[in-house]
Amino acid sequence: MSTSVTNKQRTTGTKTPRTTGTKTPRTATTSRPAGSDARPAGGNRPWLRTGWMMTASGWSANHFSALLGAYRSELGLSESTVTGLFAVYVVGLIPGLLLGGPLADRRGRRPVALTALAVNLLSSCLLMAGSAATGWLLPGRFLTGISAGALLAAGSAWVKELSCPPYAPDAAAGAAARRAGLFVSAGFASGGLVAALIAQWLPHPMATAYLPHVVLAAVAWAVAYGAPETGRRAESGAPARAVAPDWRRFRRAVLPLAPWVFAAPAVGFATLPGLVDGGLAGWRTVYAGIATAVVPGSGLLVQPLARRLAARHRLAGAVAGLGVITAGLGLAVPAAAGARPGLALVAAALLGAGYGLALSFGLTEAAAAAPPGRLAMVTSLFWTAAYLGMLTPYALALLSRWWSMPVLLAAGAVLAALTCGALAALHRTAEADRTPA
Repeated sequence: MSTSVTNKQRTTGTKTPRTTGTKTPRTATTSRPAGSDARPAGGNRPWLRTGWMMTASGWSANHFSALLGAYRSELGLSESTVTGLFAVYVVGLIPGLLLGGPLADRRGRRPVALTALAVNLLSSCLLMAGSAATGWLLPGRFLTGISAGALLAAGSAWVKELSCPPYAPDAAAGAAARRAGLFVSAGFASGGLVAALIAQWLPHPMATAYLPHVVLAAVAWAVAYGAPETGRRAESGAPARAVAPDWRRFRRAVLPLAPWVFAAPAVGFATLPGLVDGGLAGWRTVYAGIATAVVPGSGLLVQPLARRLAARHRLAGAVAGLGVITAGLGLAVPAAAGARPGLALVAAALLGAGYGLALSFGLTEAAAAAPPGRLAMVTSLFWTAAYLGMLTPYALALLSRWWSMPVLLAAGAVLAALTCGALAALHRTAEADRTPA
C-alpha cells in the first residue's frame, strides 16, 4: 500500500514530509480528510460505540425464539399462532433491510441506525405488554423485524467504516468487514440463553424476559449517540457520485452462500430442539435456550480460524463453512432419528461453526463488492439473502408431511455439499474470465 501511495505522490507532484533530519510544518501534520477527527468519539476504538447496537439487534432477534414453548404453555397460544408470530419477524425484516441500506447511503449511517435502535427498544416494550394483552405481540414482532433489518443495514456499514482509516488507522479491511457479524453473533448467543433462563426460573417470564434487551438497547443508544458519522455526505457535504457495485462478484461469491448463513443456525436452534425434546420434561425451555446460545457461540469461537482461512485463500472460508454445515446436518440425522439431545447439541455446534465461517466470508465479500457510496445498500442485500435461510424450519415442517425429518436433514446435507461445489466452480470460472487469452 505504501508503494501505491508513493507512486501517487510522484505523479501529483506532492512531497512526503520526512521525520528524520528536518522539521515538518505544523500544518502538514494536522491535515486530515474532511469530516474526520484526530481522535474520533470513542478514542482509538470508535467502532465499539456502534458495535453494541449490533449486539442489541441480534439479541432482539433471538430472545423471542427461546420463548416459543413458554408462549404455548404459559399463554395457551396455539402452535400456528406462535409459528406465525415467529414468521412476522422475517416479514418485517426484509423491507427494513431493503429500505434501511439505501437510506443510510443517502442520509448517513448515524440517523438511520439510531432511529432503528429506538424502534427496536420500543418493540420489546410492546412484547412485554403482550404478556397481558396478546394483541400487542403482532405489532411488537413486526417492529422488531423492521428495526433489526434497518439496524443491520446501517449499523454494519457504520461499524465497518469506523473500523477503517482514519478512525482505526491500523485495522485490516477484512477484519473491519467481519466485525459487525461478531457483535450480531454475540447478541444471538446471549439473547436466547438469557431469555430462556428467565422464563425457566423468574416470575412473569413473558414480561421480564424482555427487560435485559430494553436495558441493553437504551445503553447502546446512549453510547452510540456520540459516535461520528462516516457516510460520504459527512465528508463532502453532498452525496458521492454513484459507482456501480461489482454485481458479478456479488452474484458468484455471495448469493450462492448467503441463504446458508441463517439456514444452518435456524435448523440448529429452531428445528432440532423440537425433534429431541421427548426426554426433556420440565427442561424444554432451558434446552432451547442452550441451543440458541450454542449455535451463535460456536460461530464466535471459529472467528480466529475464519481470519486464517481468509488470509490463505479468498474462497477458503466459504468452502470450510459449507463443509462444516454439511457435517452438522449429517450429524443431525441420527440425532433426530434417535431423539438424542446431546448429539443434537453437537450437531447444533457444528451448524453454528459453519454459520460463523459463512457469515464472515459473506460480509467480507459484500464489502469488497461495494463502492464506498453503496456499502450499506450492498450489505443490506447480503443480509436479505441470508435471512431467507430463516424460512428453512418452515420449509422442513411443510415437507415433513411427505418425508421424515431425518430424510429431509440428509437431503439438506447433500444440498449444502452441492452448493460448496457450485461455489468453487463459479470461482474457477471467474478466475478464468480474468485471465487474459
